[in-house]
Amino acid sequence: MEVALYLLPVTLGDTPIETVLPSYNKEIILGIRHFIVEDVRSARRFLKKVEREIDIDALTFYTLNKHTSPEDISGYLEPLEAGLSMGVISEAGCPAVADPGADVVAIAQRKNLRVVPLVGPSSIILSVMGSGFNGQSFAFHGYLPIEPGERAKRLKVLEQRVYAEQQTQLFIETPYRNNKMVEDILHNCRPQTKLCIAANITCEGEYIKTKTIKEWQGKVPDLSKIPCIFLIYK
Repeated sequence: MEVALYLLPVTLGDTPIETVLPSYNKEIILGIRHFIVEDVRSARRFLKKVEREIDIDALTFYTLNKHTSPEDISGYLEPLEAGLSMGVISEAGCPAVADPGADVVAIAQRKNLRVVPLVGPSSIILSVMGSGFNGQSFAFHGYLPIEPGERAKRLKVLEQRVYAEQQTQLFIETPYRNNKMVEDILHNCRPQTKLCIAANITCEGEYIKTKTIKEWQGKVPDLSKIPCIFLIYK
């Protein structure tokens, strides 16, 4: 295989690998010995899921999360510069999208090293696909402010963008605060604005439903501790 920094998508939950990842990904993974990962424990678990007989102890892991210093990150690509392929693994979904892996990809690009993103599940793309909203123009905003006043202000700004730019707006929340997020959306957005709740994407109990704010009132399921993406559009 070609020497490169391979961006390796992982499942979004306990989904069987063969339902969301091409067999080609396994071939690439088994040819890599150096991995840059968001969490070593979950990365090891994923690799064992890919190939039960893989020799985990023969692999080298470099941790890349919000606590990793820029100095450490800059040295992570030494094996790649020496001619050895490397892989980047996120905790869930596609690395480098709403993920610290983007930092090491940026360094690879600056150093003119080959970067190869592999196919796999992205909750952002899949939620847009399932929402019925504008898929030609959309923006993902990650986490909104926690402080109620700031969050209300941000929701109104995003809703204005929906109507002014015809752009789908996506955001997430920590799973245990999902119910509060929906409450805030229903309280601050216009009755005719549409909200799509996409939960447990590709996993058992997958739930993707689009209704107006008015239609959602009093009919929201319990979303506590479930990975969700929220989308608003007109």
